[in-house]
Amino acid sequence: MFDTLAYHTSVLYRDFTGYTSEKLEKLGLHFGLLFFLIYVGKHPGTTPSDLTAALRQDWGHSQRCITRLVDSGFLTKEKVGRRYQLDLTEKGREAFAVSHQVFFDWDEQRLAALSEQERATLLALLAKLRAAQKVGHHV
Repeated sequence: MFDTLAYHTSVLYRDFTGYTSEKLEKLGLHFGLLFFLIYVGKHPGTTPSDLTAALRQDWGHSQRCITRLVDSGFLTKEKVGRRYQLDLTEKGREAFAVSHQVFFDWDEQRLAALSEQERATLLALLAKLRAAQKVGHHV
């Protein structure tokens, strides 16, 4: 159809979202909570404000997602001094493992047709593009 980065990115994003949603539904999660869970898993004891800033989220949206994860038993939110800290529960650690692994599994399936050199080149070029655009990491 279109031979543009935008087209290929949107097709890949839609495919990744569908693949990931299928895996997360089994855990009682949805795609919108994926990066919140992964961030807390990689940064135990993070604060809601640090999480919100790191994921570049609107404060209200971020708080609703945190509340949903706490109410669903994936996160704890404890007041320590004047701040709240977020940590994974046992259920959250299990979901983190699945959520983290989904990136590697999807890559393995979608990049199977490429050689190791082609994979490395593709990922290096995408990283260079992201760096040139000053697009940060979400996790």
